[in-house]
Amino acid sequence: MNYQETINWMFNQLPMYQLQGASAYKKDLTNAYLLANHLNNPEKDLKCIHVAGTNGKGSTSHMLASIFQEAGYTVGLYTSPHLKDYRERIKINGIEISENFVCEFITKNKTFFEANDMSFFEMTVGLAFEYFAKEKVDIAIIEVGMGGRLDATNIITPLVSVITNIGLDHTQFLGNTLEAIAFEKAGIIKSGIPVIIGEYTKETKPVFLAKAAANNSEINFASDLIHESYLSDLIGDYQVHNKKTVIETIAIINSQKEFIIYETDIKSGLLNVVKNTGLEGRWQQLGEFPKIICDTAHNKNGLEIVMKQIQKEKFDTLHIVLGVVNDKDLNEILPLFPTNAIYYFCKPNIPRGLNTKILQEKAAIFKLKGKAYNSVSESYTKALQNASKTDLIFLGGSTFVVAEIL
Repeated sequence: MNYQETINWMFNQLPMYQLQGASAYKKDLTNAYLLANHLNNPEKDLKCIHVAGTNGKGSTSHMLASIFQEAGYTVGLYTSPHLKDYRERIKINGIEISENFVCEFITKNKTFFEANDMSFFEMTVGLAFEYFAKEKVDIAIIEVGMGGRLDATNIITPLVSVITNIGLDHTQFLGNTLEAIAFEKAGIIKSGIPVIIGEYTKETKPVFLAKAAANNSEINFASDLIHESYLSDLIGDYQVHNKKTVIETIAIINSQKEFIIYETDIKSGLLNVVKNTGLEGRWQQLGEFPKIICDTAHNKNGLEIVMKQIQKEKFDTLHIVLGVVNDKDLNEILPLFPTNAIYYFCKPNIPRGLNTKILQEKAAIFKLKGKAYNSVSESYTKALQNASKTDLIFLGGSTFVVAEIL
């Protein structure tokens, strides 16, 4: 199979949370261990940092990768989901995995995948581990896909575990209380391995403390420990918390003497995240007159901060291109959006995209007014036609909306 045929096979033949939702969620790590053994356990050859959390884990992972790159190390970076091309998920020093490596890996292991009903996510994790091991990266930054305890990445023993924060997202899988979700995320805490907590609440802190104590793991609360801040090319307001998490993580890494990271590496790493890693979609400016901003925030905690940042902007009229997936709690997120904007409702082009008319009708209940369009591109085109040079256009509500615009 060529690359496109390989990717089509992966997307169409195997369950994947991104497209299917609940049916792709595995209830244990049996398959992940089975695959690792089949591949001769490449994860055991890697020095890793494991990053979980409801929001910010992608930005945090990319910041960490950028800093290690500035320090001169060869850095593997595994993240999800991708925006445009599957290969964005697996990079070394910002360069995507080759199409050939993907094809050869799938061809070589296809019979095994089919025989053992491997999920899209399990295959991809196995691919990342094998690639990083074969390329002999110095450090691998591994972002959790969803949750933590049952995530396919959770077969690694990292140098440090990182949990950015806890919010109500993916509640149909992880539980509908902050404590329950914190328990799932805390599943990445390993025996004797230090853990950094980015943000905590009165509900989540006891869960983290109990899990760390049970594992004899040193626990560090970055929001209490880090007071300095550095400039970054990631300019979303929410990056303040992520930067603290990153700085504390580097401090712990330095204390382990495995790597040497200087303050100059931290500063330049944070200033060059996009250049070093290719990260997109985090309070990203796409145009100036009118100013166009996109952001992948898609749950209450993330959208709350983004909506506050929008209100700090200077503009005459606000245009919002909005689409969501069908498992989103609209009663929770729609009240966050401003009523004084013109809305362009759309459906992301995936099976889980929420019907545009349903979104429009639900939004009207919260006094959000606008028209429904057939696609993300059509709604964006209309917003561009309607906006004057002094207006602001915001695109968001889902990673998949942003992906179709970039």
